[in-house]
Amino acid sequence: MAIDLHFTKGQGTGNDFVLYTDALGENDVTPQQVAAICDRHFGVGADGVIRAVRSEHIPDGEKALSEDPAAEWFMDYRNADGSTAEMCGNGIRVYTRYLIDNGLVDLEPRETLAIGTRVGVRDVQRSSTGFQVDLGRWRLEPGDPLVRARNLQVARPGLGINLGNPHVVVALADAEELASADLAYVPQVEPEPIGGVNVEFVVPHDPLIKDGVGRITMRVHERGSGETLSCGTGAAAAALATRHWAGRGAPDIWRVDVPGGTVGVRMFPTEDGEHVSLSGPAELVFEGDLALA
Repeated sequence: MAIDLHFTKGQGTGNDFVLYTDALGENDVTPQQVAAICDRHFGVGADGVIRAVRSEHIPDGEKALSEDPAAEWFMDYRNADGSTAEMCGNGIRVYTRYLIDNGLVDLEPRETLAIGTRVGVRDVQRSSTGFQVDLGRWRLEPGDPLVRARNLQVARPGLGINLGNPHVVVALADAEELASADLAYVPQVEPEPIGGVNVEFVVPHDPLIKDGVGRITMRVHERGSGETLSCGTGAAAAALATRHWAGRGAPDIWRVDVPGGTVGVRMFPTEDGEHVSLSGPAELVFEGDLALA
């Protein structure tokens, strides 16, 4: 179906998105249209597309409302290849900026905005660096995956971390090895996860901990999008994995450097288990109009 689309381009530490409003859920885009929008040569170019839709108008949004009636808006996120994704940590911060700047919501300091996603409601607050999102409970996945990446000579052990979307985190020896990995090619994970997985490659800083804050550098290959300059849930997964490897005494506050900038990760206890939050910038870059076939 052909549609005329007024869009906004936004980014969070270089993880970029095309956003548009479809409050009543009447102008969904097809996977082919998403791929065309995200094409960096023939389209706008982005890591994904985010549709702003009122939760009451789509089935996934109705589930979010049953969890939290305050989740008026649903983040309908699609990867660059058109496939649906459960969540996006950078995307939800950019989405929050979009809702505020377009007058769709108000969010004062210390207030919390509930946003519906495919893995449930996520709470967002303003932070000193932009916005902070509670990514919810996380879990360590069973198994011992092996990861092969182009230009890395041997398969590396990975650690499975689930934040509502799946991740496998791999530790590398140094910055030179991290730079050598060719993430234009999809890393091969054994056993192969059903539905794919995001793969993060991590190098700890030296020293790992400074002033009580853990520090790591990360690159990522996102399923459905390829290598991106940043991945919010991936940064959280990388920090969680590094804390796991570091053992007792490792901090709960982390700085994660990615090619597109720096994000903050914090682990904290709640009544339903440990949660992890992500903080970082969110910027709207430009607006435009598209005629989609």
